[in-house]
Amino acid sequence: MRTSPGGGLEAFIEHEQDRGLKPNSVRGRLTQVKAFLRFLVDSEELDPGVLPKRLSLKVPESLPRAMDPEDVRELLSVIGHIRNRAMVLMLLRTGMRIGELLDLRVDDVDVRGRKVLIYEAQKTRVGRVVFFSDDARQALQAWLRQRIPVKPLLFYSPSRDQLSYAASRSRFAKYLKRAELSHKGYTIHCLRHTFASELLNAGMRLECLQHLLGHTSLEVTRRYARLTDRTREDEYFRAMTLIEKGGLDGQYRFADRL
Repeated sequence: MRTSPGGGLEAFIEHEQDRGLKPNSVRGRLTQVKAFLRFLVDSEELDPGVLPKRLSLKVPESLPRAMDPEDVRELLSVIGHIRNRAMVLMLLRTGMRIGELLDLRVDDVDVRGRKVLIYEAQKTRVGRVVFFSDDARQALQAWLRQRIPVKPLLFYSPSRDQLSYAASRSRFAKYLKRAELSHKGYTIHCLRHTFASELLNAGMRLECLQHLLGHTSLEVTRRYARLTDRTREDEYFRAMTLIEKGGLDGQYRFADRL
């Protein structure tokens, strides 16, 4: 059976994705193939009809990356620095963006109530309230006992009043290396993805998670659900167990053409 050019390109994309290439890499490969086909057509090596009029195919966006629970434990086990441990746990337990954390003032945090007031979110420009767990509170209290009271921001560097994103990212990368996790491609933003993934797996509703993350669109939050929702996994194996045991009654009916 002859395959149309568009169908062949779709098969090529699926093949490249099955090899584990990232979406941007697949897009790059597709661009190269299209350029080569046009070259062959221009050189009269191929019939122009081989090249479809519309050759643009959408490659699915990559899903958010969350850290495995065991990797989170390994990461936390190598962070002995009081300030850095508080920062990582606050990101992991609140789902804040790193920029939001670096902009926090001491008065924005209610330690007793375990909540943070974000008056103006970085991307959405809308304020919200986020909460944190006991382990994050303990780490934060340890840092508050040590920090210099006159500093305006909650987290700062010894030489400056504010930590930079580059410095925070660099320190996170060093801890990944120390925990022997560098090869897994985690970034500091993965802590936000991990926060969302863990809450979804624990049964939190999407609408509630949407507000905690500061998303204006529920569809953005659904991207986390497509990655982490264990309900479908549980239902699949429950149904497959029934099928394997021969627990289905009735007859199958197939259409002549599928």
